[in-house]
Amino acid sequence: MELLICDARGEQPLLSSLTLSMMAGEQPVVGDALIQAGLASGPDDPQWTRKGAYGVFGKRKEWDSPIYDGDRLELYAPLQIDPKTVRRKRANQNRDAHLKAVAAKRKARRL
Repeated sequence: MELLICDARGEQPLLSSLTLSMMAGEQPVVGDALIQAGLASGPDDPQWTRKGAYGVFGKRKEWDSPIYDGDRLELYAPLQIDPKTVRRKRANQNRDAHLKAVAAKRKARRL
C-alpha cells in the first residue's frame, strides 16, 4: 500500500513516499502509518496527542482513522495564533470604532 506523507511542520513542506506493509485483510489506520514512518512510537506520543496534528487530504483525522492506497497523510504544525481569539479581537475593534462614530455624531448634533 502506497502513501504520500506531506510534512508541513517546517519552513518548506516535505513530500515523501511510504510503502505500508500490512497483513492480509487488515485495514491500516493513520497510527500504523505514523509508526511505520518512524514518526511516532505509539498513540501516547506527546507530539501527536494534540488535536489537529495530522490529516488526510486536508481533513483532520484521528489516530484510528482508516487510510487507503494513494492517500496523502499530512502532518501539521501547531497554530501560532488562535483564530477564535483573533476574530474576537477584530470584532471588538470594529464595535469600538462604530460606537465612537455614533458618539461623535451625537456630539455634532448637540453643537
